[in-house]
Amino acid sequence: MRPVYHPAGTDEALGFALVELQAGRWRPVRDLLAATGGQWGLRTSRTQVLAVSAARSDVVGVWLTEEPASYDAQVMRARVAVERAIRAHHQQHASAAALEGTARHATLLAAHREPRDPVPWVCLLALAQLDGRQLRREHREVSAEPMLPSGPWGLLHGVNQRDPYNREAFHRVLQFILARPVPPAASLAAVFDFGRWVASWTPAGSPLLLLPLYALVEQCRQQSVQHRADPLWRRQWAQEPTITYTVKAFHHWFKQADTAPLSVTDLHHLAYALWAGHRFMEAAEVFTAAGSYASREPWASVHEDPNHPDGGEALLLRARRESLSFARTHPPLARPMR
Repeated sequence: MRPVYHPAGTDEALGFALVELQAGRWRPVRDLLAATGGQWGLRTSRTQVLAVSAARSDVVGVWLTEEPASYDAQVMRARVAVERAIRAHHQQHASAAALEGTARHATLLAAHREPRDPVPWVCLLALAQLDGRQLRREHREVSAEPMLPSGPWGLLHGVNQRDPYNREAFHRVLQFILARPVPPAASLAAVFDFGRWVASWTPAGSPLLLLPLYALVEQCRQQSVQHRADPLWRRQWAQEPTITYTVKAFHHWFKQADTAPLSVTDLHHLAYALWAGHRFMEAAEVFTAAGSYASREPWASVHEDPNHPDGGEALLLRARRESLSFARTHPPLARPMR
């Protein structure tokens, strides 16, 4: 198998709109968002992917010029502005503060225009990670969970009121926790606490059940290359409590997820966790569902050979091969005849 890295993943309609967007044509994006309607989780993920591509051009600006009253164009303007602000912040560009102000203004306009839409609130959560010192009051609210640090909990509540268990919103909070100017150990501890807390009350069918697995991958990403190369690191995926979170995510998310396109990144985090936890039969199911679509993470952060030029993809192919081979040679036991 040759892995396919595509931001749309298995969402074919989004993939078509991306091709048109990259060619400077905005009408397919308009039609896609109109067809998405009030499917808030799908709308959130689609606008996020579209914004990453649209941030490289002025195609959304052209759309707004031709249809200035379009709400979808306005919310895409906010999405693109947030993406540009985050990029400038990470690059420590001189324009970062100005771009953040532009993004916040566009986001608030969209939130006022359509109070039901969670996407502007997700945009505000995304901007929160740029305020690592928590200078804004809405970024230092006290959490209802004593183990968690102060943060943008009111913004998260705003998203949750509009779209309960919105995937991107909780991942944005995770990014905020990591962006705080605290020692790495304290940051990782808060990420673990957040992931376990969310997984403890998230309902079946939600990808938020994977948050503890994302936390463990983040631990690996932040640790030294020498430690990451230690093959003993993989053993913790087969130990408690990680294996319990992994199996729970498989049965309560993967096996019960609705028909909406699943995040390829989520699928690969689960596939890795199952394979590393020696649950090869279940891992084979997840790899089969992902098909040829692949994501760089978690493989780029967890591969065991830091000197390999493409160790992440090599590990992905190895895990997929071993899991599918195991499934072929260990068919499920037949049910006894009655």
